[in-house]
Amino acid sequence: MYDRIKSLCKKHGISVNRLEQELDIAKGSLCKMNTSKPSVERAQKIADYFGVTVDYLMNGEEANQINKFALNDRDKKDIAKDMETIRAKLVNKEDGPASFDGENIDEAEVELVLDSIEMMLKRLKRINKEKYNPYKNKNKK
Repeated sequence: MYDRIKSLCKKHGISVNRLEQELDIAKGSLCKMNTSKPSVERAQKIADYFGVTVDYLMNGEEANQINKFALNDRDKKDIAKDMETIRAKLVNKEDGPASFDGENIDEAEVELVLDSIEMMLKRLKRINKEKYNPYKNKNKK
């Protein structure tokens, strides 16, 4: 795993020490990943930094299609804007109180609904990027 991290650092033009600093990881702890597995959170943090999957870091397998169609800043901004609109409607009860099975939904449940909607929007954005990719058949013969 350390070799893949080192390779990614080289590819991105940074040192392993700088990566540790930027991710607020103790100096020298990445080197220890040759002998021990990192926590899931740490592996995810490193994977997110480089835009690869945790599977790639752990197994060396190429990044899956989801990362090929990762969300860019514009996508994230669009989702945030949509979420703000949805949040305002739910909190202000603009279209009436939100309810499920005849019962009004309280604020804690509204947050759960909003989290689910946000996750769904992110997933749909990735799916649509792949589905409507104009270059998807470019390399096929």
